[in-house]
Amino acid sequence: MPSQSSPALGTRPHNLSLILRLVHENGAQSRAALTEQTGLNRSTIADLVAELVRRGLVDERVPDVAGRVGRPSPVVTASARVVAIAVNPEVDAIEIAAVGLDRSILVRERLPNDTVPTPAVVVATIAERIAAWRAGPLADVRIAAVGIAVPGLVRTSDGVVRNAPHLGWTDVPLAGLVGTATSSAAFVDNDATLGAIAEHRYGAGRGIDDIVYLNGGASGIGGGLIIHGRAVAGAGGYAGEFGQNRPRISADGDRRTGDGVLEAEVSRRLLLDSVGLEGADDETLEAALASSESPAVADEITRQAHVLASALANAVNVLNPTLVVLGGFLATIADLRSEQIAADVDALAMSESVEGLEIRPAALGADRLLIGAAELAFAGLLADPGERA
Repeated sequence: MPSQSSPALGTRPHNLSLILRLVHENGAQSRAALTEQTGLNRSTIADLVAELVRRGLVDERVPDVAGRVGRPSPVVTASARVVAIAVNPEVDAIEIAAVGLDRSILVRERLPNDTVPTPAVVVATIAERIAAWRAGPLADVRIAAVGIAVPGLVRTSDGVVRNAPHLGWTDVPLAGLVGTATSSAAFVDNDATLGAIAEHRYGAGRGIDDIVYLNGGASGIGGGLIIHGRAVAGAGGYAGEFGQNRPRISADGDRRTGDGVLEAEVSRRLLLDSVGLEGADDETLEAALASSESPAVADEITRQAHVLASALANAVNVLNPTLVVLGGFLATIADLRSEQIAADVDALAMSESVEGLEIRPAALGADRLLIGAAELAFAGLLADPGERA
C-alpha cells in the first residue's frame, strides 16, 4: 500500500485524522474514550468531532442508558454513508463491494467469468456496477475512492499492474483506466499485501506486529509481510511472492510437477479436481472437501499440507514471525490439517524460530481481500480528512 503523507503532529488536521482513524479501526467510541486515548481535552474532542460530523465522516448520538443518572457521553461512529468501492479481479470471478467507512459491507457481488477477464472487461464491470448501485443501494452515499486488489505485481506509486501472469496482464495502467471510467480516484495493490493489512488490523493478526500472510486464490499463492507493525513490500513493491518459490519436497509421491513452484504443487485447481468441481467459491470448496469420504481426496489434502508446511518452514526461518496467517483455500487446508502442518513446520524449521509461533486461518474469511482493498481506498481520507473530505 503506498504511504500517505500525514499532517504534522499536534496540528488540527493531525487530530482530525487521529479521531477518524480511531473510530474507523476500533468501532464506536464515546467522547470520554476518545479523550482518554488521545490525551486531548474534552472541549477539543467535542470540537473535532463536530467538524467530522459536518464533513459527513462520522455520526454522533447520545446513548439511551436506562436508569443512568446524568448525561452519558455521546458515542461517535464512522459513517456508513461514505464508502469505498473494493474490487478483486480473479481468473474465475470478479468480486466487487461497497464498504462503508464503518467497515460495514453495504452491497457485494461475485460475478463469475466465462473466460479470463481482460483489463477492459474489469474496468467496464467496475464502472457498470457503480452506475447501477448509484441508482439503488448507493443513491445516498459518497464514494471516497476505488481500491483494487490484483493477484500480481503492482507498482503502487501509479497503480500499474506490472505482471499478473494468471490474468495475462502486463504493464496495465489500471488505476488510471478505472479512474477515468468511474470519475473516482482509484488505487491498486497486490491482493495478498492487502489481505495481510486487513488481517493485521481486523482479523487473525490484530494486535500482532510480525506476521507472514499467505493467500491462496484462483491465480495461485501470494504473500504479504507485516514487520514491526508495518506492511513491507520491498524495494519495488513486489515482496511476498511465496508462490514462486520452490518448496522442499522429500517424498517423490508428494510431487506433481518436475520442478514445480509452490503454487503448482499446492493448488486450488487440484483440490477442485479432487472433488469433481469445475469451479466454486472458497466456502463451497471447503464444504466439499470437509464432507468428502474419498481416500483420494484425503490424500490430496494431506499431500498439499505437507508441501505447504515445507514452504512455511522456510518463511519462518527467514523472517521469524510471531504468526503465520493462511487465507483462501490455504485456510481450508489449515482447518483440515492443522495439527499436521504445525508438526511439519516444527520439524523442518529451526527450533528457535518456531518458539511461540502460531499458525492461524484468516479470520475475515471471504471478506479479507475486499476489506484490504477498501483500506487502500480509504487511506488518503484517513490520513487527512480535512483535506480530502
